[in-house]
This record gives sequence, C-alpha cells and structure tokens, in this order.
Amino acid sequence: MKKVVVLGGGIAGIEAAIFLRKYKFDVEVLSDRDYLFVYPISIWISTKEKKFEDVIIPLEDLSKAHGFKFTKGKVSQINSDDFTLEDGQIRRDFDYLVVAIGQEKLKHKGIEYTYSICGKPEESLKYAESLDNLIKKGKGKLAFGFGGNPKAKEAVRGGPVFEVMFNVDYYLRKKGVRDNFDITFFAPMPKPGERLGESALKMMDMMFKKLNINSITGKKINEFLPDGVLLEDGIKIESDLTCFVPAGDGHPAVKSGNLPQTEAGFIVIDRYNKVKDIENIYAIGDCVALEGPDWKAKQGHLAEVMARNVAYNIALKEGLEKGEPKSYIEHINILCLMDMGNGGGLAYRDDKRAILLPLPIVGHWMKKFWGLYYKLSKLGKIPRLPGM
Repeated sequence: MKKVVVLGGGIAGIEAAIFLRKYKFDVEVLSDRDYLFVYPISIWISTKEKKFEDVIIPLEDLSKAHGFKFTKGKVSQINSDDFTLEDGQIRRDFDYLVVAIGQEKLKHKGIEYTYSICGKPEESLKYAESLDNLIKKGKGKLAFGFGGNPKAKEAVRGGPVFEVMFNVDYYLRKKGVRDNFDITFFAPMPKPGERLGESALKMMDMMFKKLNINSITGKKINEFLPDGVLLEDGIKIESDLTCFVPAGDGHPAVKSGNLPQTEAGFIVIDRYNKVKDIENIYAIGDCVALEGPDWKAKQGHLAEVMARNVAYNIALKEGLEKGEPKSYIEHINILCLMDMGNGGGLAYRDDKRAILLPLPIVGHWMKKFWGLYYKLSKLGKIPRLPGM
C-alpha cells in the first residue's frame, strides 16, 4: 500500500485525506493544530452566535472516522524529496506528498494592533472579547478592512471581513447601541469586491449607505496604530478596535525550501495540481499559485475540488482509476454565501456571468445549515451532497 503524507489539517488537507483513504492509501495528516478550524462559520464568534468549540472539528475524530493517521507537528521546510519538522527531524517516508499547508499573511507595520478573523483561530476570541469590552463602555469607533498583495492578486480574503462587519452592525442594533458606534470600512484597492461583478459593487454601496457605514478605499495602508489606521496622504481612521485581514503571502516552509515557487512564495503547479517538474508531490489550497482569469480567488470550495482531484490523479497513476487526470482550471469560479446576521446574499461569478442574489432572512439560516452540514458530513455522520 503506497503511503501519502498530507501536510496541513485545514479544509484542503482533510478533504485530500478523506478521498485518498477511499482508494485505501496509507494516509498520514501532519498539522500543527489538533483541530480543523471551520473559518466560514467562525464569523459568528464575534457576535456570540457560535462558541470556539462550535467551529472546530478535532482531527482525532476525523482520523477515526476515515482511517488516516494524525500526527501533530510543525513543518519548517519542504523540499523536492523531503520535509523538515520544527524539531529538526527530516522525513522522506512517503511515496506521495500532498502540500496543503496554507499561506502566511503579509506583515504590515503595527499589525499587532489589529485582529484578523482569517489568521490564527485564537484571534477570533480576542476580537470578541475586545468588542465586548467596548460595548460595555457604551460607545466606540470600529474599523474593518483587508489588504492586497500585488505579487499575488488572488491571495485576498475580503468576504469574511464584510460578513463580520455586517454581523457586528446587526449585533449592535439588536443591543440598541448602534448609534453610539462609528463603523468605517477601508481597503487599498479602489473597488474592493469588484471581482464579484458590478452588480455586487452597487449592492454593497447601497448597503453601506443604508447601514451608515463609512468607506475609505483606494488609499495605501501606511501603518496601524493603537488608536487607528494611518493611510497615505496623511489620512487617519480613528479606531478603538480594528479588524483587518492582510493578503496572503507564501508559507515560510515553502519559501525556505526548493520547490518551484513564485516571487511571492506560492508553489507553482500544473493544472492537475502536480508541483512543476516533480512527479510525486502535489499542492492544493492556499499554498499554490493559481492559473486563470484576473478575477480568480482562493476559496474553500476550490481547495476541496483540488483535493478530490489530487486523490483521483494519484489513484490514476497507481492504476486504481481509468481515464484522464482531472484539472482544477474549469472549476475556477467565485461562490460565496455572504451572511449579514439578519439575512444574506449569494454571490456567484464565472467566465460567463456575475450574479448577486439577495436572500433576506433565509440567507442567514442557509449558512447556518451549511455549517452544520459541513461538520456532520466531514465526520461521516450524514451523507455528502453531490458537489458539496
């Protein structure tokens, strides 16, 4: 039985492990966390709709459900024929390696004065605590923003910022204190969210005006301060609490190794997720450089497609499948169920169309259902729906 080591216990890595086990490979998942953090539903930690334990799945539980081995450890370097752990151990005991290690975040000056809801899971708890303390004071200024990476334009996480901002707005309104809080959105790009299409931009602008949310876009971020955000041209956003998601950057374990990579440190792959010029190493999810249209984005559903494809493509190499290798390219689209606390919207874009469908009230519960479905189906407690 061929051994496959999967580096990373996130959405991409766990999906790969599950489908590799369906082909009876000997699978080991190595992760520096002992749980899968379900980022899409972590947006509700800030508003007390979810507790931390509600948005995690222990990797030991997933290991037992699907029969893969889980090893806790941190990878410090990945090379073409081995990988090194933080304790100095060098491992070559694999027939195939699947790199699903995620990405790092760009380090802005003063970033320690912000909280990210797409970074370390613990930051969601810290943000929720800080928001509570501010509410107890009775008033405050809140800032929400995300950044870009000119070297990797697809490595942007904008949707979760909008979701947390809209949910916090609704949370303050339910408490009857929204009028005591100023909310400002900021981003360095002139039209944040434009990859969703013009209709989405117009609807976003309408929502900002309706909810009395200030917006400052197209201004470079110079520095984060304890009391705000300093932009170019001397513009300062006063803020008592700043939620900011930096753009992605290559993972240090990739940057320090010899895998083919872009200037930003993302792994270069072919359309079948095989690492360029290396036969037995594949890479999936946030750690890779995507091909495709300018509006492409790294999202969880694409990471899962990559994971399933890799399992199939490895099985194909081993004679366990028949046909042609599967590519991720034709699956590139943007699919986002954006929650607003009291409703939501379904955004979709591909090469032919861009749609934003408002879903008052039902949108919120659809996302809640998806979160429950995701956890139960991953643990094998309910059947998976086709395409999900």
